[in-house]
Amino acid sequence: MADSSDAGRTISPHGFAGETEEAAEADRSRMSFLEHLDELRRRILYSVYAFSACFAVTFWFWDPMFGYLVRYFQAQPGGLKTQLIYNQPMAGFMFSLKITALSALIVAAPFIFSQLWLFVAPGLYAREKRVAIPFVFFSSLLFLGGAGFAHFVAFPMMWSFFASYQLYGVQFLPTLDLTLSFYIKIILGLGLIFQMPILVFFLARFGMVTAGFLVRKIKYAVLIIVIVAAVITPSADVVTQMVFAAPMFVLYLVSIIVAWMFGKKKTTEAEG
Repeated sequence: MADSSDAGRTISPHGFAGETEEAAEADRSRMSFLEHLDELRRRILYSVYAFSACFAVTFWFWDPMFGYLVRYFQAQPGGLKTQLIYNQPMAGFMFSLKITALSALIVAAPFIFSQLWLFVAPGLYAREKRVAIPFVFFSSLLFLGGAGFAHFVAFPMMWSFFASYQLYGVQFLPTLDLTLSFYIKIILGLGLIFQMPILVFFLARFGMVTAGFLVRKIKYAVLIIVIVAAVITPSADVVTQMVFAAPMFVLYLVSIIVAWMFGKKKTTEAEG
């Protein structure tokens, strides 16, 4: 009886072979602390290589990008239709390097997200690793979505508010470097905020959050989103704050769907 059972398990495609494969996956996920550090170093190094290669390519286009961003800053509402100034000898040159670096980071984003996935993947099961391509695709898409929202909506509204204090003969003369630094912070900040569904995906896969938990805590989430929007939005009017809060709330709703689709399912054993 035992022999026939073992033989049946041997020829089964999900028998010993499947158990051996899962054991191998588990062994690879049990890395020591130093091995994790070495793996992290490797992924960061590869990301730096990719960023450097993209930087070398985008540097050839610094001149049209320079002109586009200067025209973009000058066209913002709030009476900013004057020439930007810089009062440090290196400011113009650093402006070209920073816009080149920002462009290189955006171009290299898919590869960087793939390296992030490869760092996290050893801790996942084989079936979970199948979402590697969707992870890279949606992470890059969400990052670009956040950057686009910052470029077309957030920055113009915030800049308009800051420029509205040209009162009683006070003139707003922004410098080239400070303007770009403020722009980059908004681009990267919203690009990271738009990664909320991806973060929830991992939290759900590891059983740390569930769709039900997110639904039950939705009133607290709305409160937190409103507070965050009020903090990061310089204007005190409700309309501007809602422009920032609306995409965050939409991302929260998307995160609930992500947690429901990819959350760790509780295995129910057959009773009796």
